[in-house]
Amino acid sequence: MKKVLSIFLCFAVILAVPACSSIPEEHKGAAVGAGVGAGAGAIAGGLIGDDIEGAVIGGLVGALVGGVIGHYAYDQRRTGEQTADYYDYDPARGAVLTIEDASAVPQTLRPGETVDLKMTYAVLNPVANTRTEITEMREITYNGQLVGRPEVRVTRTDGTYTSSVPLRLPSNAGRGLYIVRTTVRSQYGQDTLETGFTVL
Repeated sequence: MKKVLSIFLCFAVILAVPACSSIPEEHKGAAVGAGVGAGAGAIAGGLIGDDIEGAVIGGLVGALVGGVIGHYAYDQRRTGEQTADYYDYDPARGAVLTIEDASAVPQTLRPGETVDLKMTYAVLNPVANTRTEITEMREITYNGQLVGRPEVRVTRTDGTYTSSVPLRLPSNAGRGLYIVRTTVRSQYGQDTLETGFTVL
């Protein structure tokens, strides 16, 4: 079942970063969405339900100043059992954390439009139903400079998950190629895959 959270925006100003509101109980399982306008780039999310805790943290600078980080959403594509079958998993191998796919949709867009930064990754542990703390990172670079780094911290049980962080570009976004380095990290290791999008 797809989990989506209503937008909660926190705008960073020079010396103050207001906190987002707490998330209602009906949004269990979804992480906090937040955005940064002009100015410096750190934001913080709030509490989210009792089964998963997480927040979108990060900022937009340089070519993306004035853009907005929107909803965070995820789907569980495979259960733990289905994922174990897919990978022919042997618990003796230890924990597995691997990115299957990373994409930016659409791959070409114009200033003011929205790109969804997606990743699909698998989590497996030798002990069934283990809850793993996961950090999802999306580092966005433009002309070799870091311009955004939305980060999501969640807790996952075994399975395969697809998550998405939409990014609405500012109206004056620089033209050219943006590289998105997607990373998932846990106490057991990490995996990274690159994708990108082009602003026309």
